[in-house]
Amino acid sequence: MLSFQPNCWSEYGELKVVMLCAPSKLDVPDLKTAENVQWSAPVHHVKALENFMEFKGALEDAGVKVIDYSKELAPDIKKLSEQLINRFFVRDLACVFGNIILPGEAGISLRRPEYVHAHLQMEKWFPESFIRNDKNSGEALEFGDVIILNKDAVFINIGTRTSIEGVGKMKGKIFKAGFSEIGIIDLPRSSDTLHLDMNCNVANENLVIAKSFMRYFPVHVLTETGARFEMTEQFLNRHGFEAYWLEKYNTIPDINFLNLDPETLLISKKTMRQIFKKHPLLQKKKLIEIEVSELEKAGGGIRCMTLPLRRK
Repeated sequence: MLSFQPNCWSEYGELKVVMLCAPSKLDVPDLKTAENVQWSAPVHHVKALENFMEFKGALEDAGVKVIDYSKELAPDIKKLSEQLINRFFVRDLACVFGNIILPGEAGISLRRPEYVHAHLQMEKWFPESFIRNDKNSGEALEFGDVIILNKDAVFINIGTRTSIEGVGKMKGKIFKAGFSEIGIIDLPRSSDTLHLDMNCNVANENLVIAKSFMRYFPVHVLTETGARFEMTEQFLNRHGFEAYWLEKYNTIPDINFLNLDPETLLISKKTMRQIFKKHPLLQKKKLIEIEVSELEKAGGGIRCMTLPLRRK
């Protein structure tokens, strides 16, 4: 057990504890191999580890407690884990809803072992908060597709890696955790729209940055007693968020950032900073840049690499 309990009710509260995982010890040596594992370019594990250490250091410098779950694994599990090339994308593995942790289900078989490893570890850390899934459910739900807007609403994408069945199985637990609405959107299935956090992200307590095409998509709003449809902007507005629509963007570095606290964002060095300078609610934000370009070649960004366990 750890000495704290999980607590997350938003994406923008002060981050106190986060789970990470160091990248694997394998290289992805050439473009053909990268394409076969759905990465954009070859990756050298030494450079990836250098990126990771800079990333980890930036979080710690900001006062965030960092837990690398790979360091806690038993020797036999660790040997396998070190060969799992996607294991540093910990956001997908689980999510803290209020005071409980719900485990995810991998959307592709390549990632299933890391889910098992992480879940076993989190269950040891938080025996009273970790809610296990039924065995062998096979109902995919990767939490890169989930954004906690605030204490009332959760936003979920069903698409490439998350199924409507997975959401259906989880929704009762989310309501029981204290949330009153779940908004479900069904975005296009492509490498550029793989998860919800590759399409939108909370950038302020009252602002969501989103790709402009999302304005055309309806949201299926679920409550404990009923359901209805709203357009994306209507759903966000009703929960206190302005939508900041982006017409031009580089998906991973521009959208996949992390809120360290209400005034500070952790961003990639490849991010177009003018995105933040153009909006009045973001012009005074403190932007901390880190070099994660080697890790980003794997198809995800800073948010994908972090699993917040506690926000103030």
